Amino acid sequence: MSLRSTIDFLLYDWLDAASLAERTRFADHSRETFDAVLDTSERIAREKYAPHNRTVDTQEPHFDGEKVVLPQATHDAHKAFAESGLLSAAQDYEIGGMQLPYTVQAAANSFFAMASVSIGSNMLTSGNANLLMVHGTPMQQAVFALNEFSGRWAGTMCLSEPQAGSSLSDVATRAVPDGPGFENDPLGPRYRLTGNKMWISSGDHELTENIVHIVLAKIPDENGKLVPGTRGISLFIVPKWTLEVERRAGSSEEGGRPEVDVRLGPRNDIALAGLNHKLGWRGTTNTLLNFGEGRFPVDGKPGAVGWLVGEPGKGLHCMFHMMNEARIGVGTAATMLGMAGYYASLDYAKARPQGRPAGPAGKDATRPQVRIIEHADVRRMLLAQKAYCEGALALELYCALLVDQQKTSDAKTADDARLLLEVLTPIAKSWPSEWCLEANSLAIQVHGGYGYTRDFPVEQYWRDNRLNMIHEGTHGIQAADLLGRKVLMEEGRGLQLLAGRIHDTIARALMHPVLAAHGEALRAALDRIAAATREAWATGNPQEALANAVPYMQAFGHTVIAWRWLDVAAKALSIDPERARPATVGRLGATDFFFRYELPKIGAWLNVVESRDPTCAVLPEEAF
Repeated sequence: MSLRSTIDFLLYDWLDAASLAERTRFADHSRETFDAVLDTSERIAREKYAPHNRTVDTQEPHFDGEKVVLPQATHDAHKAFAESGLLSAAQDYEIGGMQLPYTVQAAANSFFAMASVSIGSNMLTSGNANLLMVHGTPMQQAVFALNEFSGRWAGTMCLSEPQAGSSLSDVATRAVPDGPGFENDPLGPRYRLTGNKMWISSGDHELTENIVHIVLAKIPDENGKLVPGTRGISLFIVPKWTLEVERRAGSSEEGGRPEVDVRLGPRNDIALAGLNHKLGWRGTTNTLLNFGEGRFPVDGKPGAVGWLVGEPGKGLHCMFHMMNEARIGVGTAATMLGMAGYYASLDYAKARPQGRPAGPAGKDATRPQVRIIEHADVRRMLLAQKAYCEGALALELYCALLVDQQKTSDAKTADDARLLLEVLTPIAKSWPSEWCLEANSLAIQVHGGYGYTRDFPVEQYWRDNRLNMIHEGTHGIQAADLLGRKVLMEEGRGLQLLAGRIHDTIARALMHPVLAAHGEALRAALDRIAAATREAWATGNPQEALANAVPYMQAFGHTVIAWRWLDVAAKALSIDPERARPATVGRLGATDFFFRYELPKIGAWLNVVESRDPTCAVLPEEAF
């Protein structure tokens, strides 16, 4: 099966995305317009991204003393992507968007992630602009977000610092008011920022005329000191180039946003301190940025000029809007890298002759060799990849549908979608980044020694995917978020909602005798998750509860993917009860594999959760 046929099944047959056109926001659309967007994305990915995936891996970004240099292929791909309108596909017509469902946009982006995740699909630019559309002022939206959606400017997310990493409470970047009357700037209260930000993807390049950094920084207290912890953390827009903004005379304010003319001013006080050279994602610039070191003083003063987004001290609240979107984007990237390796190893296994069948006939060296796909262990590795990657894709598209439900449904349905997304986001980010990475490892194994060479693409897919377990919050951070917050929030209502959805799927699956055993296995897994959640928190001690948060998340994730596979299998059987289509047989085979080979693993993971096993927590440092 091709990627497109898999996406078509998941979108239209399984999720019934075509019915979204019945909603007022999407009333101008139909399956035909959705297909046109997918066709365009598939074509651009095939022509501008995929042929250059190895090029951007070997020709890493470099600084020539004045600017960051990227291969021409990256410029061409970015130009094609921006001109397609996909950056603003889900936005309102009035700002140049297509008012597409996010579900369709997410499916379209998957083609780019598989073709070359290192060239990218401008995930951070879109997320940056989306954040401003929620938390920015009308002027900030008109000046920054709209120029990002058009592809004229790019966007980043600046959280981590060299001394703090993911510990955002230890952020040390400072933001101080930019003189008297700082609060009267039309772009918002104006500040000067000083500090250092690390691991900034696309932090400097020449792909666009400006780069809009969204920066976390602390506003000092009345004594000029930074308050420990997260208090005082605020969010700022800090562009690479300062701006000259002029409101158009007599212009309307359609959508509440003014019409403006924007020209670039002097360079802002942001300096590239260095490029990080990574195992994978080598085509994406990754930077250390110094804010306010005085290399490019603005108006004769040091400090990078930035404008406050939202209220002072509410920066993390605003930033989580972008972080959660980015986490689903990372999960999709991990999924599609796994899918790329799966398709490559499947093609190789169908073509590579080696060995003979087991048994007496296989001992006859005069018989011709068989293709390696005829060996049971190779099929095991291929089926594992299929189960991991297509299951993960089903989860990511389901999460995208929840985004649309949250934005366009009645109040009750929208609130349920919001809470389900809260619970599923750590899984949508973390599960593909672990198990689709394992799929890439299996793709190398299917290739044998060749898989370890650069003559084949699977080693690059693995290298690119290895970042995703760290990207946008490590495994440990996601696990602590899941067990420490998400399953407990609102008195556990999110977990109860998810359990209700899973029970609905089990009821549908039991209508098909071939899925009955899987339905009962999923019911048992769900009961075990509920019991483990209670036992983990039985003492009320967070240190005891969270000591085994990662095994909990692994078991939770496997249960979620089993749920998605069971739902997919039930839909496939309802369409093709005779299992006449190879695609149906394949989906049922992947479901069988996941329930028989993968779901039983949750027992070992949950044993340590339920017993609050202290092995890892209590081992003294010197014993390591």
